[in-house]
Formats: sequence, C-alpha cells, structure tokens
Amino acid sequence: MFLKIGFATALVALSFVLPATAETIRNPLKDGETWNELRYDVFADREIRDGAGIFTIDAPYRAHDAAIVPVTILQDSDTDLTIEKLTLIVDENPAPVVAEFEFGPAMGAVDFETRIRIDLYSNVRAIVEASDGQLYMAGRFVKASGGCSAPALKDMESSIANAGKMKMRFFSLDDTIADLPRSSARPEAKVMLRHPNFSGMQMNQVTQLFIPAFFIDEMEVKQGDDLVFRLSAGISISEDPVFRFKYTPNGADAFAIHASDTDGSVFEKTFPINDTGS
Repeated sequence: MFLKIGFATALVALSFVLPATAETIRNPLKDGETWNELRYDVFADREIRDGAGIFTIDAPYRAHDAAIVPVTILQDSDTDLTIEKLTLIVDENPAPVVAEFEFGPAMGAVDFETRIRIDLYSNVRAIVEASDGQLYMAGRFVKASGGCSAPALKDMESSIANAGKMKMRFFSLDDTIADLPRSSARPEAKVMLRHPNFSGMQMNQVTQLFIPAFFIDEMEVKQGDDLVFRLSAGISISEDPVFRFKYTPNGADAFAIHASDTDGSVFEKTFPINDTGS
C-alpha cells in the first residue's frame, strides 16, 4: 500500500545517535540502533533482502551541500524484476522517511535522481518493492550535516510567491550518450518545481522564529495517460525539488504534472515533449 507521509507522523521516528562508522559504507545492510527501531515502524516485520543485482544507489560520500544532496537510483540492466515502489530513508534525519515513490509503466527500468536534505552523518537507504513482491535494500553512507535546518537559498517572500512554478527539460539521446552504459538507450527528462519546501527547522533570519513546515507532499508525473512516477514526500526533499529520470516512450505527445503542498495548494502543468517549458 502506498503511504501518505505526514510531517507529524514522520517525526515519531526522531532519534539522535552517533554517526555511522566506515563499516556501514561497506555493509549498508548491517543493523544499527536507529535502523533497528525505524525499520519496523515503516515496514513492520517484512523481510528486506540485499538489493545487489537488482539496483544500486549512488550519493556522494561527502556532500558539498547538506541541503541539496543528489541521490540516484539505478536498476540493474541484468535483472528480470520490475521496480514498482521506492522508499528513501535517511536514518539520522528528524523525519527519516524522505519520500515514497510509485513507478508506472511509462518509467520502464528505473534510472532516477532527486535531491535531498541530510541533517547528520547517516546511512541513506533505498528500499524497493519489486514485481516479485519482495523488498530489497541498498545503501550509502553520506557525510553531511545541517541540511534540514539550513537557511533557504532564495529570498523567502520571493520563494513563497513563486511556489508551484514548473519547468521541464527533455534530453535527446545525443545529450545522454555518455550515460548509455548505465542503462539502455532511452530519452531523459527533468522536472523542476519551484517551492521553498520549508522543513519546520529553519529560522527566519529577521524574526528569529522558526518557519512553519511548508512543503510539496504529493506529486504525479504522467506521460499521456500512463504513470511515470507518483511521489509522497516529507520534509527532507530539497528546496526547489528536481527529479531527473529516463523513461520509455509510449507515443504520447506530452507530460502532465500534478502536485500539491501542505497548505492545500494544487499545481498543474502540461509540457509537450521536447518543449523546455516556461
């Protein structure tokens, strides 16, 4: 079942422990204090298997900016399984469940990137549900801190006023030729959504008061009538969310984006394929 992530619900898993050790980098499935408590809150008693041979997760070992850490999920080209769902978790974040994604037929083999916040040195985990009904996990250890409380990069009033504006960029196969060894030759696109995505932990630099949480909580991307991906998010997706992905063309001539935020605002836009948007 695809879960809706609430800010208050996600904070139930709040904990503060020492950063993971270098051993965790080599063995992301190793149990840890935070994960042992968290996994049952999210997945109950379901078995979680090693994702080797199914998919990989890539993130920088030492992040340049803890508020915009790139994370890439890449399905193994040799697997016969289909990745249907993805849960991103940062063990040591105040709200560890970053987001849940559901992938549709227009996605095809998953080659997907987004940007997240990381608040303390932590394991970053990707748990996927595959077409065989099983859960698989891969992880990376990332050295980053302060991402959830980092001040917004843009002027606050301007950022709020422009919330919901979208762009979409399409990349031709020529643009992505260097990426072809990573996956089969497919077109690539990037959705960019303006939104401050306030975490509730950032401070207004003028009033010195905490800014209330205000973020994109739901998003759906379709190619024609076919689902590419659906997102249910918490506070740990970065400011001005970006989603870059490869997709399987289905003959449709446009992508449709539907998103909403925690204030109840709804944002929608259609982008003709190969149009850069506005």
